[in-house]
Amino acid sequence: MYAIVEIAGQQFKIQKGRSIYTHRLEGDVDAVLASDKVKVLLVDNEGSITVGAPTVAGATVSAKILEHLKGEKVIIFKKKRRKGYKKKNGHRQYLTKIMIEDITL
Repeated sequence: MYAIVEIAGQQFKIQKGRSIYTHRLEGDVDAVLASDKVKVLLVDNEGSITVGAPTVAGATVSAKILEHLKGEKVIIFKKKRRKGYKKKNGHRQYLTKIMIEDITL
């Protein structure tokens, strides 16, 4: 069984027992993710596919926040040739790791 869900503006394919990284979510570590934060768009129950319009009615996902962390550093380098213009910048995205505990219809 898997589901397509929308969390914090991103869509993910989730399965029970797997963990995913999302944009930083509010909540403490080991807290259960609120059901209004997760929108279930599609559910595949052993070949029986249910598509929502826009969400699947009655489908819920329970997830637990495992940790808050930062992603890998991304270097942004801008340069214009022969002009003496160089800019170097870096960025680390704030992430939340969540564990999918259950998918119910």
